[in-house]
This record gives sequence, C-alpha cells and structure tokens, in this order.
Amino acid sequence: MTDASSGVPLHPYDTAPGDKPPSSAGARDFLVNYLIGLVLALGLTATAYLLVIARPVWLPSIPIAILVLAIAQMAIHVVFFLQLTSGPESASNIMALAFGVLIVVLLMVGSLWIMSNLDHRMAPPLDKLLQMQH
Repeated sequence: MTDASSGVPLHPYDTAPGDKPPSSAGARDFLVNYLIGLVLALGLTATAYLLVIARPVWLPSIPIAILVLAIAQMAIHVVFFLQLTSGPESASNIMALAFGVLIVVLLMVGSLWIMSNLDHRMAPPLDKLLQMQH
C-alpha cells in the first residue's frame, strides 16, 4: 500500500491512533488499539478517583482537574473506541458527532436559561411576604 499523495509505501504500523490500518494488518492490530484505549481510559478514571479521594492538589482546583480529565477521556473514546480520525472516510461521522454535541449544548444552555428566567419570576417565599406586611 502506498501514500496517494507522495507514492511512498506505507508501513503497516504507520497509522494514527484510531486510523484503520492497511489491509495487511489484522484483528491483532485492532485488539492492540482497543487495549491501548482501555488502559488510557482506566488510567484517567483512576486519576480522577484519586484526585477526589486523596486530594493531592489544592481543593478548589479539583473540579478543574476533573473537567480536564473528562475532556481527555472523551478524546480517548472518540479516537480509540469510535475510531474517528481526521481521515476523509471519517468526515461524515465527525459531522454527525459535531451535530450531536451542538444539540446537547443547545439543550443545556436553553434549559439553564429557562430555569434562570423562571427563578427571577417566582413569587417570594411566604415568610418574606409576611415580614413585608409588618
């Protein structure tokens, strides 16, 4: 198998994580790819767990660290398990994933906006009304 742009022959292991290997690679390479993703995902999960339990860092920075670990976890799942890469064969899958993320973000932002708006329009609690009358 050769690279279409340069005509250079590709080595069977000359692929990015998540890329489909050339036809000469077999099920073993796919299994190794999944196992690498599994080890990385378990490592990030264990790191997040230890951050909460052992608190080795400044306490207010823990939510930020967990957010960073969650984003890394999503990236590992996309690359190693969903096998979405920047290749042309993954373009439609990437667009579908981006559309799904957009819908989720719009639902979250819209829900927060509606709840905030309703919170401002609610009547004050009964005890405050009674205090205002006296």
